[in-house]
This record gives sequence, structure tokens and C-alpha cells, in this order.
Amino acid sequence: MSAQIQLVELGRTSVPLPNITQNRADTAPSARGEVITAATVEARLRAIPFEEMEAVFDGSEGVLFAYFNFLGRPSFTQAILRDIGRMQDMVRTLFAAGGGNAPVKYIVWDSRMPGVWNLGGDLDLFATLIRRRDRESLMRYARAVVEEGYSNATNLNLPLITVALVRGDALGGGFEAALSSNLIVAERSAKFGLPEILFNLFPGMGAYSYLVRRIAPAHAERMITSGRIYTAAELFDMGVVDVLADDGHGTEALYEFIGRSGRRHAAHRAIYRARDRVNPLKIDELMDIAVTWVDTALELSEADLRKMSRLVTAQDRRRDRTAAE
Repeated sequence: MSAQIQLVELGRTSVPLPNITQNRADTAPSARGEVITAATVEARLRAIPFEEMEAVFDGSEGVLFAYFNFLGRPSFTQAILRDIGRMQDMVRTLFAAGGGNAPVKYIVWDSRMPGVWNLGGDLDLFATLIRRRDRESLMRYARAVVEEGYSNATNLNLPLITVALVRGDALGGGFEAALSSNLIVAERSAKFGLPEILFNLFPGMGAYSYLVRRIAPAHAERMITSGRIYTAAELFDMGVVDVLADDGHGTEALYEFIGRSGRRHAAHRAIYRARDRVNPLKIDELMDIAVTWVDTALELSEADLRKMSRLVTAQDRRRDRTAAE
């Protein structure tokens, strides 16, 4: 399946906006029932034209690591969104080709940038589109994020488990993305927060829906409205983070939790299926909230947008500082 790249004119520059089907693998199986091996997975990964992502498959354990490999600002740029979509579609294709069977048991979202997992939405793009009153493009961005987050939260409708391995800060949309995973493993130095309230906005692409499935709604609202930054240990005590690891031992803690040779995979899958049955996540719920987010964003004042721009500058400084170390 293919789609024409949709563009929005921003001054003199045409900026491609994410489309959920853009640049993705054909999800139709090439031969149903073929045997999908670790070598098959590795070959498919090498064929993906990743822009800002790197993937490594541990075939002995069935763990597919997807690393954010930021070239620019460490946030959910359009390139990162396209790469997430490519990864998700590749996995769907593998299972389809294998008649529902593939050696991937876990998809683990990680980051190659020291101290940073993901700092959230593309604030620079947001500010530009808001100033241009471009509701359609804002909605297109939000829809792409919601659809990919929903796919992650619902395991791509496949017999696998999604994991956020957070070894750096996850803020705003980065925190939302981590929350969309079935399992959150965080190292102690990681920080989490939803700072959108600082520029008069709220996290509208899943945070509320994901949080209230882990903690009480009143606590979720307090977290969203405070804009406070939380440590991994605090969120572990609250029940938001599932596994707390010492710094430098996140991957080790993940393997310990899932059990060698995937011996706990079936049990964990059953638990997450039961959780989804008791409190199912609905795509309509996420989309409705995203519409509210877009409407609210378009009401931001110029003062609010300047605050947003200052966060962009801070993100750039952090990226440059990390690159220089």
C-alpha cells in the first residue's frame, strides 16, 4: 500500500507531514505459512530505509530492539514517526508471511542518545503550524502519533509484547510514548514529566488514556496539571514504571524480567490481555482527545508560543551538549 506524500507549505519550505501509510512496507504476505527465522528478521531490517532509527534483533531471545538514533532534535520529528511506522509494518508483514508465526516476542523501544529517551512532540513544527492556523496539518500529525501509539499499546494485534526501555529523560510526548508500551523498564537516572501546561497546553496524544490505566484518574490529572518532573523511582512506587533498574543495567533488568528463552512470555501476554479486557483502550477515545488538543493548540497566544520556542532552544542546547561529550 502506498500513499502520496502530503506537504504543507511553511514559508519557502515544503515540509512533509506524517501519513500513517507513508513509506511503509506492503503488509500483504508474500507466501502464507513460510518459516520465518531470525535470519529472515535481520534481512527485513536491513531492507528498511530508516532515517533516524537503528534496529537490532536478538534471535536467541526473540527481542527486537528499536533505537531512536536522533540526527536532529531528540523528539518525535516526522522522520522518527515514519521510522516507527516502518518498524511496525515490517513486524506485521513478518507475522502475515509466517501465517501468524514469527520469532519476534518483544519490541523494545530504546534510544542511542545518552541521557535522553525522547523529549516529546515536534514543538518547532507545532509553533509554525499554529501561527499559520493550519488545523489540518496539526490534526494529521496528531493522528499519526495516536495511530502508532495505539498500535504499540495493543501489541500490533500480534502475540508479542511492547517495551519502553527508558535510559534517559522521557518528557511530554516522550512520556506518552513510553506509557503506550505494555511494559516500562526505567533506569534510576531517567526523568519523566508532562511539561505542556507550562505553555498552556496539555498532552493530547494518549497521556491521559494511558495513565488512567495504570494509576487513579485523580493522580493522573495531578501529574498532567502540575508539569512536574518525576524520577523513575517515584513512578515505580506509584505503579507507572514496571521495572526499576540501576543505571547501566536496564537491558539486564529487562532480560531478567522476561526470563531467558522467553519462558515468561506466555504468562506476561496473558496478563496484558486480561488487563486489556478489563480496561480496553479505544482508538475513538484517543482520536477525540487529539481533536481537543488541536483545538486547544490553535488558541495559544503568542506569549505561549514564545515559551514553546524557548523549550525548543533548550532541547537544541541539550542535543549539542550531548553531541560534544
